[in-house]
Amino acid sequence: MIACPVCRAAALRPFLVVEAKAYHRCASCSATVLDPAHRLDHAAERAHYRHHENDAGDPRYRRFLARLADPLQARLAPASTILDYGCGPGPALAAMLAEAGHTLSLYDPFFAPDPAPLTQRYDAVTCTEVAEHFHDPAGEFDRLDRLLEPGGLLALMTCFQTDDARFADWHYRRDPTHVVFYREATLRHLAALRGWAIEVPAKDVAILQKRP
Repeated sequence: MIACPVCRAAALRPFLVVEAKAYHRCASCSATVLDPAHRLDHAAERAHYRHHENDAGDPRYRRFLARLADPLQARLAPASTILDYGCGPGPALAAMLAEAGHTLSLYDPFFAPDPAPLTQRYDAVTCTEVAEHFHDPAGEFDRLDRLLEPGGLLALMTCFQTDDARFADWHYRRDPTHVVFYREATLRHLAALRGWAIEVPAKDVAILQKRP
C-alpha cells in the first residue's frame, strides 16, 4: 500500500479501472484518487483550463457560486481579507465578494501565479472547484492552513463523491484534470486531523474554521 495523498495514511488500495485509468481508495479518509500515471502534463492541463467559462457577469454562474458565497459572508466580519485560491481566469467569486465590501487577493498557479499573496494571512480563503485538481492534496491543505489567521475560514466547494456504482459514468470523473474526489466524510476526517471545525451549509460546500 502507498500513502494517501489526501490524509497521508498508508491506506490506498485499488478501487476501480475505468477507460484504462486506475483509481485508488483510501481506507482512512474515503478519498478516491486517480493514479498519478494517468494525470495530464502541465501544458495539457493548462490548455484544458482555458476552456473554462468563469464569467463574473453570468447570472447563472453567480447563482452557482452563491451556494458558497452566501454562507461564507454570513460568517464573515465586514471588510474581511480574503484570498481566492485557484481563482481561475475569471475570477467571478472574487468579484462577488469584493462587491460585498471585502478585500480580495488572488492566486492561481496558471492564471495569477504571483506568489506574493501566499506570504500573507487572511480572514478567509476560498477554494471553489479547485480541490479536485490538487496533485498533492495534503500539502495544499497544509498551505491553506498557513494562509489562515487563527479562527479564519476555509470555504471549499467541490462535488462530493457519493455513489460508487455511478462513479464510472460520473461527469466529474470524466474531466481529465480532476484527480482526487472527496466525500463529505473525507473533509470531516481532514478537519478532525487538523483540529478544524466544519460545517456543510449546502450541497458540495464545506466551511472549515481554523482553531482560534
